[in-house]
Amino acid sequence: MEINAKQRKFLEKNAQPLNALVQIGGAGVTEEQIKQISRLLGEHELIKIKFNEFKEEKRDLSNEITEKTEATFVRLIGNVLILYRPAKEAEDRKFEKELNKLAK
Repeated sequence: MEINAKQRKFLEKNAQPLNALVQIGGAGVTEEQIKQISRLLGEHELIKIKFNEFKEEKRDLSNEITEKTEATFVRLIGNVLILYRPAKEAEDRKFEKELNKLAK
């Protein structure tokens, strides 16, 4: 899903109070973490991931995570990645209405 600047700002604002639900440590990005991230996106739609290690490779790892979880890259701020993926069920989507307004 492509997002414009207004949609990105909206998602960043909503992500600000969130805590990082996943931390990337010494083991790097494992398949188990990809599964966990995908599950968390399904539950929350908008999540933060913190890079405790691999800070030099965080941009490449962010792209890998985004691809494998079929999420939308919102922003990489410092060592924190923000990802968005709408819920499968339309009635569970928290941000869709506002994102659609901002798409115009």
